[in-house]
Amino acid sequence: MRRLPLCLLAAYLGLFAYLAIEPYDRAVWWAENLPIMLIVAGLVLTYRWFAFSNTAYVLMAALIGLHTIGGHFTFERVPFDWFTDFFGFERNHYDRIAHFTVGFYAYPLAEWLLRRRLVLSRTVLFLFPICFILAVAGVYEILEWLYAISADPEAGIAVLGSQGDIWDAQKDMLADGLGAIAAVIFFALINGREVKALTAQQDLPAAG
Repeated sequence: MRRLPLCLLAAYLGLFAYLAIEPYDRAVWWAENLPIMLIVAGLVLTYRWFAFSNTAYVLMAALIGLHTIGGHFTFERVPFDWFTDFFGFERNHYDRIAHFTVGFYAYPLAEWLLRRRLVLSRTVLFLFPICFILAVAGVYEILEWLYAISADPEAGIAVLGSQGDIWDAQKDMLADGLGAIAAVIFFALINGREVKALTAQQDLPAAG
């Protein structure tokens, strides 16, 4: 394994172990950390078959770190007053920042599509990761809702993290989508030469 992904993995394991000690609510901690544990396990297990770029791993690490911190405190209780006060917000927007980083996973998805040559259209290369992130965001909000109505009421409210906002789910999905758009634009800027080569391949005349 390359040095940077290994360092990121070690940093996550250290953060996870430290924040597993006396979280605010153990049920919430499990609910918030389980998806992240599955993501990390998936990246480790698939590394030998497909290794993403260092840029992709750094972008993916953003959500992993923020979500692990949020699981310890619950998202609405993460110490984020400086951000709230600076912008004059009335609620803790730590969860919105975390949702924005969900969209960063559009970058590795686009990278995978490009390197495996799974698409030959620049439009599909850019739009599919955004649509995929929005679909995942919608499913996740449904799973959060199902957990909230089936779990202990206090834990369910903590996982939702709506803080009294009736449009919280929609705003979370918007943040996911905006993060995906930003990630795809960044991907296009970083990988412009490879993208042009892909579209040039598409324009080649068919043999025969």
